[in-house]
Parts: sequence; C-alpha cells; structure tokens
Amino acid sequence: MTEKPIAIVAAEVPAREASGYPPDLQDKVRGRLKRALGDRFGLGSFGVNLTTLKPGAQSSLRHAHTVQDEFVYVLQGTPTLVTDAGETLLGPGMCAGFKGGSGDAHCLVNRSAQDVLVLEVGDRQPGDGASYPDDDLAVVMGADGKYRYSRKDGSPL
Repeated sequence: MTEKPIAIVAAEVPAREASGYPPDLQDKVRGRLKRALGDRFGLGSFGVNLTTLKPGAQSSLRHAHTVQDEFVYVLQGTPTLVTDAGETLLGPGMCAGFKGGSGDAHCLVNRSAQDVLVLEVGDRQPGDGASYPDDDLAVVMGADGKYRYSRKDGSPL
C-alpha cells in the first residue's frame, strides 16, 4: 500500500489537461488544468480538484449528473456559470452547488483575460451518469467506477 501524505501544497500536484471526452469535443475544455487533490490522499467517497481555467477555457461540457452532487468554490478570477437558468458571473468567494438528479446542466466558462482558479468537489456514488444537452454525448458509470462515454443514441465513440 502506498503511503498517503499528511499534507501537500495543492499547486505542486501534477495537473492533467486531458479529458475523457471524444476528440471532436475536447477543444471546448482546452486550457483546463485539473489537479486531483483528493486522489493524493486516497479519498474514495468524494473527489476534490483544484482546477485552473485559462482564458477561453471551460470546466467541462455543460452536463447534469444523475446521481453525483457537485460543488464549486471560486478562489480567483471571474468565471461565468452557465446553467439551464442562464448565465451568472461569479467572483472570488462565490460558490455554487448542483444536486444529482436535478437535471440542471452546468459548467463554468472563463471569458476573462485572466486565469480562473476553482475548487471542485463531487461525490463518487455508484451508478452515476450524465446528460449533455449541448453535445452529442452521454456517459454512464460502470461497475468498476469508471465512466464510459457514448453518443446520445448509444453508439460507441
């Protein structure tokens, strides 16, 4: 078993820019850097990411989870929160939450000229899936806890 740290410097956790989205949709999240903080401690019930959005980047494709609750807290910058209700400009110290199963599709978009830094928290309940109202994409969580993407009609990617 790998020994877990007591504490870390969040900004020193290696960032990943890659996403699990199919190649034709990855441009929408280009410039997004995620640091999987919770994984460094072996957290299994929920995930925590320190996410940087470069100018023009978005946090994810706009989506709504079937089971997973999500929470975001803005540390730096002014992202635009895009939901089914419209757009809301956020700033440092502001937060938003999304109840799994609510159907409220959401994402953050950085339309500013400066980097945005947000803390993202989401649970890891089994059986999750997500819908993507703006894109031809669907996802379901397999029994192994990994997400599997397909097109909305169920065809493979």
